[in-house]
Amino acid sequence: MDVRTFRAPTMQEALALVRRELGPDAAVLHTRELRGSPWLRWIPGLRQIEVTAALNVNVPSRLATREAARTPAAAYAAQSQQHSSLRPAAGQTRPAFEQQIKGQLDELHSLVADLCRRTQGPGLAGLPEVLFRVYTDLIDAEVDQLLAGELIAALRQDPTLANVADPVLVKARLVRMLEHELRVAPPLDLSQGRRVAALVGPTGVGKTTTIAKLAANFRLQQRKRVGLITVDTYRIAAVEQLRTYAEIIELPMEVVSTPREMRQAVQRLSAMDLVLIDTAGRSPKDEVRIQELKTLLAEAAADDVFLVLSAVTHAAALARTAERFAEAGTTALILTKLDEAAGMGQVLPLLRACKLPLCYLTDGQNVPDDIAPADARRVARLIVGLEQR
Repeated sequence: MDVRTFRAPTMQEALALVRRELGPDAAVLHTRELRGSPWLRWIPGLRQIEVTAALNVNVPSRLATREAARTPAAAYAAQSQQHSSLRPAAGQTRPAFEQQIKGQLDELHSLVADLCRRTQGPGLAGLPEVLFRVYTDLIDAEVDQLLAGELIAALRQDPTLANVADPVLVKARLVRMLEHELRVAPPLDLSQGRRVAALVGPTGVGKTTTIAKLAANFRLQQRKRVGLITVDTYRIAAVEQLRTYAEIIELPMEVVSTPREMRQAVQRLSAMDLVLIDTAGRSPKDEVRIQELKTLLAEAAADDVFLVLSAVTHAAALARTAERFAEAGTTALILTKLDEAAGMGQVLPLLRACKLPLCYLTDGQNVPDDIAPADARRVARLIVGLEQR
């Protein structure tokens, strides 16, 4: 590369020197004004412009950029001209960066093809507009793409929807389909005698608050005798939190930490119509703690063991948690934090596959409010998006 520097009193004269010495294909690399003393630079003949130029340098044309701002066609032509300069000359080896670009394009093509296969699953080719809208609404409601595709394919086979163009009517039909699949259990019934119920689950799902809601409803609304037991001695202030609820509602409360203490506490509360047990949150991965929980509940002779899960948990985590806590003898589900969930679709795989029925729903922190017995139709409407939490 031939790099040379030229100086002249004006820019025009300096560029003329460049063209004369290096030819019209020369590229200007740098320009500057050579300034001497502030008093001397205004004297004619002392001001100098320095231009550095070279041959065989590929510099993008500024003229093309200015022309590109005028019309879209000019912009495309300018870009094509600049990109063509990146092509290797005849006989040269293709540059490494072009190989990288080709690899990236191939990878992008593969990803797009995979996305198309996933979103255009079995039975979704040529989907009618109304079913496509319901499909996208299910995705927005956090329903897994493959599961949403299965539901839409089932709707497509329904002859009663052949000429239906209203997505609300299609969703109503989907609600009826899901309603028959979802299993729910009746709320706690004390008409047959005393019951002992325990709440188990991972940390942070709202077990203590749910215990307080159940206790307040049975004590204040149904006038039942309710006793509380807590084994949540791991979490800071957990005992005090439940004790505060117990004092407000005027309920007896026992604190235990061993299986023997659990058996004794249940015996001391034998006069109660309902005994509610609040357990410490356990990680589904902690096999030792889950076995400890199983031993404690065996000493309590619990009639009901509710697995408490949060609606904001990912679908895969919900399934894993339900599977691991089954070792503790879980009998039903309580779903919490419906008010915090962006959608209810992530709980659908759990409710369809899990053997446990859904018993209660909670959607807030207010005690004794924000809890209700599970209703299959309402759950289906929440999942489909026909009802707000």
